[in-house]
Amino acid sequence: MNPGKKSLFSPFKFWGNALKSPTTIRFPKEEIDVFDKPGASPRYRGLHSNDIEKCIGCGTCEDICPTSAITMIEGENVGEGKLGKRPVIDYGRCCFCGFCVDMCPSSSLTMSREYIRTYRTKPDMFADEEVEDIRRNFLLVPGDAYADNKGYVTLDEFSWLDLERMEIDELKPEDRWESFIEIVKGFSRQEALKEASRCVECGVCKESCPVHMNIPEYIRAIWDDNLEESVRQMYMDNPLSSVCGRVCTHKCETVCSISLRGEPVAIRWLKRYAVDNLDTKSMKKVAAAFKKPENGMRVNILGSGPSGLSAAYYLILLGYEVTVYEANEKAGGIMRYGIPRYRLPDEALDRDIGIIEDLGVRIITGTKVGVDVPFKKLKDESQAVFIATGFDNPRSTGTEGIDGKGCFQALDLLAKMALGEDVFVGRNIVIVGGGNVAFDIARSLSRLQRKKYGEVQITLTCLEKEGEMLADDEEIIQGREEGITIKNARFPTKVEHEDSGSVKGLATVKCVIIFDENNRFNPQTDESDAEFYSADMVVEAIGQAPDYGYLGKDIEEKLDFVRGKIVTDENGGTDIPWLFAGGDIVHGPDVVHAIADGHRGAQAIDEYCCR
Repeated sequence: MNPGKKSLFSPFKFWGNALKSPTTIRFPKEEIDVFDKPGASPRYRGLHSNDIEKCIGCGTCEDICPTSAITMIEGENVGEGKLGKRPVIDYGRCCFCGFCVDMCPSSSLTMSREYIRTYRTKPDMFADEEVEDIRRNFLLVPGDAYADNKGYVTLDEFSWLDLERMEIDELKPEDRWESFIEIVKGFSRQEALKEASRCVECGVCKESCPVHMNIPEYIRAIWDDNLEESVRQMYMDNPLSSVCGRVCTHKCETVCSISLRGEPVAIRWLKRYAVDNLDTKSMKKVAAAFKKPENGMRVNILGSGPSGLSAAYYLILLGYEVTVYEANEKAGGIMRYGIPRYRLPDEALDRDIGIIEDLGVRIITGTKVGVDVPFKKLKDESQAVFIATGFDNPRSTGTEGIDGKGCFQALDLLAKMALGEDVFVGRNIVIVGGGNVAFDIARSLSRLQRKKYGEVQITLTCLEKEGEMLADDEEIIQGREEGITIKNARFPTKVEHEDSGSVKGLATVKCVIIFDENNRFNPQTDESDAEFYSADMVVEAIGQAPDYGYLGKDIEEKLDFVRGKIVTDENGGTDIPWLFAGGDIVHGPDVVHAIADGHRGAQAIDEYCCR
């Protein structure tokens, strides 16, 4: 047959084919079944599906998209660790590469097997409801078609994210338990660069940081090997980064987006790496970068703990003359007299304080306001006063016999150790308390006990059950490694003494409930479950209380207090216009929160003085 000519039978072929089953699919009347599932093949990259319950709004998908097809819009995903943003997809731009799925740290983003959308109305005649439907369906959410019939999902082993944290070098238990040498050695340059590379710069961490530090920015500077820029980013909000790089409660890491699929970025240790590896001369230059000319006004600060020093730093930058009064022999407050040297060496603390003093802040130590200098004098010679005196008075359980011979308070012992003074060390010690201070004293005494007796015999008792203790996990783990025995859910009933007056031991019963239905402290016990712990030394570490005696009755009566803390506005202002407060006496013990209080307090004081 000549291919150039039509067959005489061509018109009849149409009718022959019309009677056959179609080889194409009419959509939406018919669905393709692939491997017994409707839609395309199981790994087909179709329209996106986002689990809004998992989505944290980090914007990593938007950043990685090579065609700029993703835009972050306001979303209903709000709460701690979430930014209230969600992605929408412009399928006119999307190339279906799946990079957004590969980089999603929360695993909320997948690609469904749905790939067709049809509308009977012509596009140029769309009404608002069609437009809204298209906009909404650019991003599928749970409940939509195929949301549970996922196509392309990135498994963790194939993720572009580095989910494993760089382990930091620490002293082994047998190398640390006889000395107060710092346990954590810190990152090397190569380790810091590798850990910094894990950060996706989403910024979720900033919202949970009490100081709202520029965390992605200073980590990025570490990755760029620019430590001066990294420290500059830190000093914008935190002048005690050497301290925070060691003892910060690192709330930022609890919401790190990488932690949703793997281990969080070691934000605290990266901060420490930058400050430890930048020379002091450069640190001073960075700290002074934003200093303004003197304005002729003065502010007095009570307390040289984290809040007082933070306020002093930002006030001196704003041009104020700043004097800090400290009752102890050395500056630092709880950082020096409450945190053991194996966690926070004096050298690190002194470096931060020295940089602040170098800017012109005057710190007068060994001077107790209300005794050595009247509080009224501080007010009369300044435009404003910032109080950050902390919680210095130890609290007691009031247990029978707790005020007898051989019984001590944790903070008193820690302060003496900080000054290098000798303290009594029993051969068999019981600690009452389950927070970080309890472990600080337990671990400190364990070192002295091992050195003196060659073994550790320390029992730590607390009201909380296992898994509910207030101490950081690392404190509990390292405490056990150093020989401390932990007895959970125990309520102290009596410290028994020998006829000579020395301690015999602590009697306890089981603690069943700590707080009642109104969340009030109201322990309930089981008297039938009793245990006795032999000891020749008992130490209480259940918290501290403030002392406001230095204020004077007239000032104290004008302030509001809740559970011993001063009531302030969000910036530290009190009911007395010229008086501001921060730190433990406002928010309770937390170094990084106290630093935030100092920064906000300095800004509020500046606004008050410049009215």
